Amino acid sequence: MAVKTLDYTGLRCPMPVLKTKKELKNINSGEVIEVIADDIGAKKDIPAMLNKTGNELVELREDNGNLIFVIKKA
Repeated sequence: MAVKTLDYTGLRCPMPVLKTKKELKNINSGEVIEVIADDIGAKKDIPAMLNKTGNELVELREDNGNLIFVIKKA
């Protein structure tokens, strides 16, 4: 269950990645956030950032042109 849902639709690269990274600093280890973005670049950029920071991409799905990332903080 996500502690927050962050809607970044309408934002262009690199804003969804930067805002996601910033938000991860504000939650506790083990907590989950849901990020919604419609910038196609986020599909590869957010998972790449999570790899570098050690956080977990629990789920990535598409819904009506939106990308929905479920992320668990390490």
